[in-house]
Amino acid sequence: MTEREPVEILLAEDNPGDVKLTRKALEKGRLVNNLHVVNDGVETMQFLRGEGEYEGRPRPDLVLLDLNMPRKDGREVLEEIKESDDLKRIPVVVLTSSEAEEDVARSYDLHANAYLTKPVNFSGFIDVVGTLEEFWLQVVKLPPE
Repeated sequence: MTEREPVEILLAEDNPGDVKLTRKALEKGRLVNNLHVVNDGVETMQFLRGEGEYEGRPRPDLVLLDLNMPRKDGREVLEEIKESDDLKRIPVVVLTSSEAEEDVARSYDLHANAYLTKPVNFSGFIDVVGTLEEFWLQVVKLPPE
């Protein structure tokens, strides 16, 4: 049996506390992963396109996207990703604090692969990220680059 390559995850999140929680939750998981963090929508697109300081970066297997970020919000980022022939196959999971029905509907209209609301407590957050990791990184077959 061969060892799996580490899973490349891009976390687009401007809240340092949520970054820390996500990192801890992924460390508790069973899969080896490389978590890359960007703090706003502009950096997200630069990372995905390999521009500037992100030249030569690995292509993410999964994007975890917050909707409410500075400079370019997650809705705009999601739209750009899904309109790009080079990027549209990368699964994007919206991971946000918004429970607003219009945000859920708009995210799916923009072809988000899933929409998850961040729980407010630590154990709930760990559970959500663990479930996300298990489904997206162990159960689902991800598209090739």
